Amino acid sequence: MKKEQIQALTDTFEGHAQQTENGVEYWLARDIQHLLGYSKWENFLNVVHKAKTACEVSGNETVNHFPDVRKMVDLGSGSQRDIDDIMLTRYACYLIAQNGDPRKPEIAFAQTYFAVQTRKAELIEQRMLEAERIQARRKLTETEKELSQVIFEQTGGTQDFALIRSKGDHALFGKSTQAMKSQWKVPDSRPLADFAPTILLKAKDFATEITIFNARQHKMGSEGEISTEHITNNQAVRNTLLERGIRPESLPPEEDVKKVERRVQSADKKALNKPDTLDN
Repeated sequence: MKKEQIQALTDTFEGHAQQTENGVEYWLARDIQHLLGYSKWENFLNVVHKAKTACEVSGNETVNHFPDVRKMVDLGSGSQRDIDDIMLTRYACYLIAQNGDPRKPEIAFAQTYFAVQTRKAELIEQRMLEAERIQARRKLTETEKELSQVIFEQTGGTQDFALIRSKGDHALFGKSTQAMKSQWKVPDSRPLADFAPTILLKAKDFATEITIFNARQHKMGSEGEISTEHITNNQAVRNTLLERGIRPESLPPEEDVKKVERRVQSADKKALNKPDTLDN
């Protein structure tokens, strides 16, 4: 298929896209029918039924992707007739393309087209999850810096910070920081938190915030007092996680957050170097 044909088909598919009042993108089945090379509605409905089955098997509600609608069409006599139609989400169109006749060039194109568009949504979701984890790691870093400052202000030194943090880790994971590093295969020179899932980064941050608050509120002046407070808070957070079916020490490690951050920054730089323009 030539580049000009691909561009023409892309423009055609996008040209038939509509939006609901809530901004949800959709296509009408009778439009898609012809775009995919089906001349008979009945034959196209067979493909739609297969797509609905695939939708159900994937655990999605068909009513959310294939709602039935009625619309008026013009007749040659100048009158109008009410006919059945179906609103299709982008995902529904993707499933229809996957279940269509691959010998049709329109189907072959649509399979790739909607797969790529669906993949874009997946990439956006992944990017948002990565951004959330990066932000959670940065937040924990700032909170731990604040705890270190509190320790300095109230005990006269910062040498106890690593010890207090280590005791907190033991309370949260039920095992030592070093044991968790071994389990997650974290290099000795790297912080355990750089490999922690987002939920645990937020859990550690919350427990540390409470420690900071209470250490100031109760004017704790020794390592022992602050350690006890930090252990209690991490144990409380651990108990909450366990009650919700989350066992911190059983969660798998995530990719090194520094690598994730570099990848995101690189993607941002490329996007800025090649921005979309209105005259594309």
